[in-house]
Amino acid sequence: MDLYAENILDHFQHPRHKGALASGATPTITLDDANPLCGDKLELSLLIEQDNAGNSIIKNLAFDGSGCAISQAAMSMLSEELYGKNLSNAETITPETIYEMLGVPLSTARVKCALLSYSLLKKALILLKHQ
Repeated sequence: MDLYAENILDHFQHPRHKGALASGATPTITLDDANPLCGDKLELSLLIEQDNAGNSIIKNLAFDGSGCAISQAAMSMLSEELYGKNLSNAETITPETIYEMLGVPLSTARVKCALLSYSLLKKALILLKHQ
């Protein structure tokens, strides 16, 4: 099996940051979205705090969801990428970032699965700017 396919399978079977926020923390924002073509569902919760320099940092995050291996693995990989980042860095994530994390060619139908996590992140960043 291809190394990237093994990585996707590992993230699907052992997702990182899946479940509730640690210590019962209250998220700053929680959003959900779905891909009706595949049946993928994701919910993303972010806990944002200010550091000493006044930067907004993703101090904690969690996701929940169901669906295909691509959508769930992409969210797991993205959660690892986002943990501890400031929001300015999170804004630099692009669809290409997700494709590179997954590392496998995607059919047109699977692109929507892969980018569901990206869509949630972008919506969260927009809403956070307007709070």
